[in-house]
Amino acid sequence: MRVFIVGTGNMAGGIATRALAGGHSVRLVGTDPAKAMTLVDALGERTPGADVAPAVPDAVGSADVVVLAVPFDAAKEVVTEYGDRLAGKTVVDISNPVDFSTFDSLTVPADSSGAQQLAEAAAPGTHLVKAFNTTFAGSLVAGEVGGLPLDVFIAGDNVAARDQVAELVSSGGLNPVVVGGLRHARELEGMQLLHMALQTRPGGHGWMSAIKIVAP
Repeated sequence: MRVFIVGTGNMAGGIATRALAGGHSVRLVGTDPAKAMTLVDALGERTPGADVAPAVPDAVGSADVVVLAVPFDAAKEVVTEYGDRLAGKTVVDISNPVDFSTFDSLTVPADSSGAQQLAEAAAPGTHLVKAFNTTFAGSLVAGEVGGLPLDVFIAGDNVAARDQVAELVSSGGLNPVVVGGLRHARELEGMQLLHMALQTRPGGHGWMSAIKIVAP
């Protein structure tokens, strides 16, 4: 699978690590080419022999999956800028529209979600999937917490796109949990709002905890 990641931050690095572990190729694009190259070098050291390289936005045409590893407001700009180049593509939104000054609310209307707003802003035919928003970068690099593989919750309206993301997740050693249509992105964003808020409290988990469904 050819994975095109927009972003060069910690989450981009974590998701790229899992994609490379699954044997996929990764292309990274960011506003700072030097930062993109630094991340490429780090990923190459982490996964020797990995197919990873920097890219330019026009290279998105060759991608099987596009991951928007940027904050919500930046993701809106990306889907608008890329426009028709995303038509027919599986596009993964990892963002959380959280009020980061308080960690007590989402910044989108109660009847919507960040993912739904991105889907509305994207070109017709773009298959928007919510995933990776309930994970933290450090635990993504490790692939597990407490000896258990991370759960990656997935929501999207296009079944083929959801399945494609689930395959990407499982190939990287993680556990895909498909929750249904994109309307459920609101619940996933709310879950991570609480998860983030717990990190900021005394005795928090150092941004290394995970949300997991455990069953007998």
